[in-house]
This record gives sequence, C-alpha cells and structure tokens, in this order.
Amino acid sequence: MIDIHCLGSSSAGNAYRISDGKTALLLEAGFPFKSLQRALKFRMSEIAGCLITHEHLDHSKAAKDIMKAGINVYTSQGTADARGLSGHRLKVIKAMTDLQIGTWNILPFDIQHDVEEPLGFLLANTAGDKLVFLTDTFYCRHRFRDLTHIMVECNYSMDIVKERVATGRLHPAQMKRLLKSHFGLDHVKDFLKANDTRKVQEIWLLHLSDGNSDEERFKREIQETTGKLVRVAGR
Repeated sequence: MIDIHCLGSSSAGNAYRISDGKTALLLEAGFPFKSLQRALKFRMSEIAGCLITHEHLDHSKAAKDIMKAGINVYTSQGTADARGLSGHRLKVIKAMTDLQIGTWNILPFDIQHDVEEPLGFLLANTAGDKLVFLTDTFYCRHRFRDLTHIMVECNYSMDIVKERVATGRLHPAQMKRLLKSHFGLDHVKDFLKANDTRKVQEIWLLHLSDGNSDEERFKREIQETTGKLVRVAGR
C-alpha cells in the first residue's frame, strides 16, 4: 500500500512524501529546507532519496540543502546543470534507464516542458504497487500498464483560461506559455483514457493554478471519467 502525503502543490512550491511502508521518498523539493523539515516533523533521516523533475524553483528550491543533510538527490544532468548541483549526493539519472532506491524500482521518462531535460517518474515496489508521477508538461508520449496510483498535474481548464483572457485578467502571452508548459483538465482526461487504469486505487490531481482552475469541478469530472477515487493535492 502506497501512502502519499502532499507537503504542498502549487506555483508557490511542490513536494510530496511517498512511502510503501519500507522506503520513504521525497518527490520534488520546491520549498525552503526548513519548511520541508517542519512538514516532515523533522524526520528527514527517514527519506531514502529525493527525486526532482526539473529546475524551476517551485520544484527544486531545497535541492542543495537536502544534499547537505545527507540525502541523495536524483535528477537529470540538464536539471543539475541549471541549478548548479554537484557532489557525491547528486545522482544523475537518464530517461528510460531505471534505478533502485530501497524497495522502489524507478523508471524516469522524458516529458515536455520549457526547461532542460525534464522528467516524469514511474515507481514500482515489491508489493506490486505502481505509481506514475507526471507534472509540469504539456504532453506525455508514454503509456503505462498495471498502474495502482496516479499523480498528475491538472493545472487549468481551457474555458477558464479563454474567459480570463477575454476579460483582461490573463495576458495572451501568459496563456501561450501555459499551453506549452502545463497539463490541463482535457490533457488529464486524455492521459487517463490512454493508460491502463483497471487497477488504479486513487488519482491525485496536482499543481492546480490559483486563477485558472476549479478544484471541485476538476475532481468531479475526473471521478466521472474514471470511476476512481480522486484527491486534489492541497496547496
């Protein structure tokens, strides 16, 4: 059984603790280190490793401090270079080359975002659980089988974005960047329909935009689409 604990999920910062009861991992490190310590009740020593998808600070802010605390950080060379990460606690990983951290087998995969070498992660454990973690992308070409848990960005809805542009509350340039860097509600629906969700126990919607989303609507529509338990990650 996978336990997922959201430490924060928004443009202000992203971090999630996941555990299978044997090995605890941190997905993203987008808050100051002291904030992460408090959120984890100062039990940082329980974290076996930290996976970071890309260089933006709302996902990687604490990376250097996490390594100073003796925890390995796993990320791409592109992200490491962009954030100036180095040292023996840095573990450079590549898309489609798997790695092992404790009881987790992890397959990084390529995604599309406006940064150097961003990654998504497929995590499987010895108990047969399989979790996909996908955020900050506008397209995922990969398909996954036997998923039990899905953590996926659901940043915006196109109709809300268009309405905000029409009323002058969102600049057209911001809309253009949004559409080329983030997963929206329609993307999530298409992604879920394209993947094997028969065994899925829960779906987590991540990184909802403050102005371009509707939490209750997104949760309801994804539940109607999948028939699965849907949770919205707290901001």
